[in-house]
Amino acid sequence: MMECTAIIVIDMQTSLVEGNPYHRDILIENIRSLIDMGRKKNFAVIYIRHHGKSSGLVKNSDGWQIYKALTPQKDEKIFDKQYNSAFKNTGLKQYLEEKKIKNLILVGMQTEYCIDVTCKVAFEYGFKIVIPEDAISTYDNSWLSGKQLNEYYTQRIWNHCFANVLSTQEILKSAEKLFIK
Repeated sequence: MMECTAIIVIDMQTSLVEGNPYHRDILIENIRSLIDMGRKKNFAVIYIRHHGKSSGLVKNSDGWQIYKALTPQKDEKIFDKQYNSAFKNTGLKQYLEEKKIKNLILVGMQTEYCIDVTCKVAFEYGFKIVIPEDAISTYDNSWLSGKQLNEYYTQRIWNHCFANVLSTQEILKSAEKLFIK
């Protein structure tokens, strides 16, 4: 069962992390802990990297690179995207199918954009999804704080509908039981 799981690290890129998202240090530490656990358990660790002039993430620029504290290993796959969905025109779905991956742990940025769309598309494709509530983040906007956005999406939109929302600690303690129903 466990070999069918992937940790999908979405848009953890230098300029986004340096933009000081909600609970930045906790976010980085929790993602790093989940990646370490995934590597030990032979989960696939897959990175998604956004590019687009409107986002300020210019391909091959320093800010576009994966944040240094979360650097992929040589054998870990990176998919580049131009849309909020990690699936649109990236080859991610085909890759997951080839590797027989059915279970996804989604981490990264931004809660109300790329995490939300990727979660819902993955759900429609039939993947089982877990989102660690403390390993996703976003920024304050003129209506809501990053904390409020995270809480709204994790508790009112995703949990028990599109995904199971747990803490990083719950996932680290019970990774073997996450996707068993």
